[in-house]
Amino acid sequence: MFLALPTVAALATLLPSAYAAEPYSTWMSDTFITKDIPLPRSYPQAVLYRGIEAVYNVTGDTSYFNYLQTSLDAIVDADGNLGDGYSSSKLSLDDLRVGPTLLYLYRETGDERYKTAASQLREQLDIQPRTPSGGFWHRKPAYPDQMWLDGIYMALPFYAEWTGMFDATNEAIWDDIILQFDLIEEHCRNTTSNLLAHGYDESKVASWADPVTGASPHVWNRAVGWYAMALVDMLDYLPVEHAGHTKLVGYMDTLADGLKRSQDATGGWWLIMDEPYPGMEGNYIETSGTAMFAYALLKGGRLGYIDSATYEETATKAYDLLTEKYVIENSAGELDWEGTVSVGSLKGDASYEYYITQPLTQNDLKGVGTFIFLSVEKEALGA
Repeated sequence: MFLALPTVAALATLLPSAYAAEPYSTWMSDTFITKDIPLPRSYPQAVLYRGIEAVYNVTGDTSYFNYLQTSLDAIVDADGNLGDGYSSSKLSLDDLRVGPTLLYLYRETGDERYKTAASQLREQLDIQPRTPSGGFWHRKPAYPDQMWLDGIYMALPFYAEWTGMFDATNEAIWDDIILQFDLIEEHCRNTTSNLLAHGYDESKVASWADPVTGASPHVWNRAVGWYAMALVDMLDYLPVEHAGHTKLVGYMDTLADGLKRSQDATGGWWLIMDEPYPGMEGNYIETSGTAMFAYALLKGGRLGYIDSATYEETATKAYDLLTEKYVIENSAGELDWEGTVSVGSLKGDASYEYYITQPLTQNDLKGVGTFIFLSVEKEALGA
């Protein structure tokens, strides 16, 4: 089962007048498809591709599809082999994020090269190291026995989409996908705030690991954003009749409550979300996580996973903040994106000081791409 975004005709009738001439979704896309963006296989680029894909699905403008195909053809050779330095020996879940774009091109064109390339990513999951409980390591050898929220988004929507297309009756695979979410929920969910820690170490040997749960000490907004998007995107592919479907809807509903309660009065979300850090010196409203939350809330509401009447206002307030303060028209009439932190990792001590000292990057694709597919959702709401 594959759930589509609103059709071109439907969107055209729904767009508010302010967006009619230049929707932010196409304006931002048009800005970035003309840029020289290196490393087409990296996960930030893959987030941008997802945004461009969403805009193409809505507009039917072939310039967007051509951009996707040209970008991916740069890393897929005539035999379907992945280039751009890909090797399954790296065993990083980050490498799998481009998989959905390969599957999309395969569905749209029927070109077996894209399926072959995607199959190489799918095969990585068969050799990806696992924790004793069966969770995928985020990366070998750097993060033994560690699961991160980031990796859930990087790997599981692709894992589910591949399974839905080519192995849909394999109940063991669907169960394995649900297990990954269950382990994150067991170790990372704070049942008071309904938010989640960045990740956990099942072996509890990392310097930051909680001695009971193995969880890292802080709620980093982009990690939670990756997880929120994974939940709503996973449900596009997971069979409704599978017991895990109801479970994931419940996980999303719980997270939506935590997001609504933790939203700042400005409409954004703090980089570090756990108390007492919101508003503390050095902390700030971070835009990639804010866009991710707004997207998940809007899509979740549109598809009935959460109550749209409860959460649409939350998402709209976030979107309005982004467009008013962080999406900037430059002198060329193009858009710049501001306020996105470049990186967040569990490589070091995972301290508050670590997170708040990472640099911000203008036009960071992790924020840009998310803003594009968020805009598609927002523009479909109408006035």
